[in-house]
Amino acid sequence: MTLRRTIHRRGFLGGTIAAASTLSAPMVMGAAHGGMAKVVVVGGGAGGATAARYIARDSAGAVEVTLIEPSRDYYTCFFSNLYLGGFREIDTLRHSYGTLASEYGINVVHDWVTGIDRDARTVSTANGATLPYDRLVLSPGIDFKDGAVPGWDVSAQNAMPHAYKAGSQTELLRAQVLAMPEGGTFAMVAPPNPYRCPPGPYERVSMVAHVLRETNPTAKILIADPKESFSKQGLFEEGWQTHYPGMIERIGPEAGGGNLEVDPAAMTLTIDGEAIPVDVCNVIPAMTAGRIVQQADLTGGGDWAPVSAYDLSSTVDPAIHVLGDSAAQGEMPKSGFAANSQAKVAANAIVAELTGSTAFPARFSNTCWSLIDTEDGVKVGATYEATDEGIKSLGGFVSETGESEEVRAATYRESLGWYTSIITDMFG
Repeated sequence: MTLRRTIHRRGFLGGTIAAASTLSAPMVMGAAHGGMAKVVVVGGGAGGATAARYIARDSAGAVEVTLIEPSRDYYTCFFSNLYLGGFREIDTLRHSYGTLASEYGINVVHDWVTGIDRDARTVSTANGATLPYDRLVLSPGIDFKDGAVPGWDVSAQNAMPHAYKAGSQTELLRAQVLAMPEGGTFAMVAPPNPYRCPPGPYERVSMVAHVLRETNPTAKILIADPKESFSKQGLFEEGWQTHYPGMIERIGPEAGGGNLEVDPAAMTLTIDGEAIPVDVCNVIPAMTAGRIVQQADLTGGGDWAPVSAYDLSSTVDPAIHVLGDSAAQGEMPKSGFAANSQAKVAANAIVAELTGSTAFPARFSNTCWSLIDTEDGVKVGATYEATDEGIKSLGGFVSETGESEEVRAATYRESLGWYTSIITDMFG
């Protein structure tokens, strides 16, 4: 059956040029299915798009790269909170795969992966296609754990959105916030560790508070949190007290924040047996590796896929590399920057294996920026190395409380520059 794919005139020409270039490309080593070596990448986010681009670019046409992603447009989860706060338009988060197809000769397939045959080294899609691979890269992001929040499942996401997969959910949550009645209550159910973007829920609280301060200043924000502490806690709490005094209340596990349930029909949040009426409820459940990683039996019975720190290859199947949110790789947080950094290491290792080119030592970095209020930006990050025990931190940094307005504004501007850079790195 013919694959549904993104087709561009320039993509056709680019594919012809890429095919011609194989005449002078390095000899492909170990192509399991004969002919040109094949890499299939599942998931078109910060990990998958970056991996596909770097493999196609660095193999100089010697490796056939297929990127499978069901969505024709990718909305970044990172910076989506700034849309909620009114600092960005939703279209600034939307990006296409056209350049990957037209400029890099990547076969972009918009479809769902339904199965992986690890013995045959094939990937099956919903439209009936079967794609062979010599190396498979899985970067599907996160899924939610069933039953993690009593009373909530994905069928309730329109009443109580998670907005932790960007796009329509992000737009829905912003619309709900803007429609809140005067003096209403916005509630968040925060996730337990580990989860995508550790500062993300608390930046979201800051952005919702920013909107409510301007449009609904008597509204309240309630956070039900199962964690004892959270990323950048001192910075966020300082910012909330400075910019949104009296608006935000966090209930931690000691006060019942871990003993809760929701009722989407009644719009209530019950904490430690007390039902609280709410107007908006942002439920961010416990997370697990993307479903296709679980279906491929790569998690060893856990929530995440264990991988080698040296090349992100699965410890279950070395022909498969698992990137980003779905990987249990060590000390790196689950973030877009982390996935992008891991993708480059995996891509270098894959190209080296398939073409005989040089493999460089694995090095990683990550920074997570958060906006608390207008030009009040903070950050946390680290550099990392690969070890036999996993990816290990070489040392980190974090913004300090009490920083000047000039420092915070510079941090925010730094984050804007990073966003532009990583989008170029992902999509060309």
